[in-house]
Amino acid sequence: MAAAPAPPQAPPKPTWDPRRPEPPFPWLRPTIRIRLTLLYGGMFLIAGILLLSIIYLLAANALNVGSELPFKIISGQVTSDACNFPTQTTASQLNHAMNECVNQQRQHALDSLLSRSLLALLGLAVIAFAFGYAMAGRVLSPLGRITRTARAVAGSDLSRRIELDGPDDELKELADTFDEMLERLQRAFTAQQRFVGNASHELRTPLAINRTLLEVHLSDPNAPVELQQLGKTLLATNERSEQLVEGLLLLARSENQIVERKPVDLAEVASQAVDQVHAEAEAKGVEIRGERRPAVVQGNGVLLERIALNLVQNAVRYNVAEDGWVEVTTDVQHGHAVLLVTNTGPVVPAYEIDNLFEPFRRLRTERTGSDKGVGLGLSIARSVARAHGGHISAQPREGGGLVMRVVLPI
Repeated sequence: MAAAPAPPQAPPKPTWDPRRPEPPFPWLRPTIRIRLTLLYGGMFLIAGILLLSIIYLLAANALNVGSELPFKIISGQVTSDACNFPTQTTASQLNHAMNECVNQQRQHALDSLLSRSLLALLGLAVIAFAFGYAMAGRVLSPLGRITRTARAVAGSDLSRRIELDGPDDELKELADTFDEMLERLQRAFTAQQRFVGNASHELRTPLAINRTLLEVHLSDPNAPVELQQLGKTLLATNERSEQLVEGLLLLARSENQIVERKPVDLAEVASQAVDQVHAEAEAKGVEIRGERRPAVVQGNGVLLERIALNLVQNAVRYNVAEDGWVEVTTDVQHGHAVLLVTNTGPVVPAYEIDNLFEPFRRLRTERTGSDKGVGLGLSIARSVARAHGGHISAQPREGGGLVMRVVLPI
């Protein structure tokens, strides 16, 4: 009797405590809020001091502080280079003219001060914005490091860590939390890959043994006809189970991003898929045509071949009874590699398109046995396309059939 499998162990607890107590003097902690406050406050303080100094110097220069008056009295007459005084006038008229001259000089000084202050303010504003932009970029540079690490992780490089150094502020706390999350994700994905590998072995072995036993019994010429018919039925059922297990395992593996990528030509992949389906297409009277131009992408050749094979097989199997055809083309469009599979076939309503990509779903049927497959082909194709950073779409073809379009980045 086989021993019962050991119960799964709980994942290890995180090494950090989200409820850790606050420091005794939180206002002394060099948080990013305090640092930005001190930085921009000091910047504007320095800018204000410079502005006041410039205004003071301009005002002193405009008012000519300490210089002589712009007019003087000579032999009872007032002369000036800046103002015109009448030569023959009374004392009241002379005082009035002197006041107008002084007011005119003051207004001229204020206008000059205003215009020059505005120019100085504009220059200081440009310097302040440039300095603030540079300093903000320096202070917030850890966010760029976090973003770059997140993008690397999005490409399934779960081994990357931020490992941010510096003061114990909000950004370092965010980076440490992100590193802890990546550690847990890496352990989870590693456990998933190990489970897929073990399940692949445990599920394939009994099915292979059953197939071998059935084939041995069917090879016996003295076996009764009823037994041979039952053996063929069981062999077909076993083959279908093998296809289902293989499809589920491939679907589980293709849900993740592809880490090891190599140059793969979609034209070669599509041609190999066409060669594998050629005999089946001839038996059904379906013509396979189309021009396949080179379209090299970075990815896994086996998984990409499965995309093309699933699409071409579906296009052949779900076709019309007479004069059917399948067109398989590859090309490079707008910086992306495109695989296009078009076929004749039954009319597909537009609202049924999304259901075709769900596991075990077929047109107008769900989870039903068929000699056309196990209902995982398009689900696997979509998962593989997503794992390569691309996408797959389907459109009903006018007159019946589908247009399947796979777009992958180069």
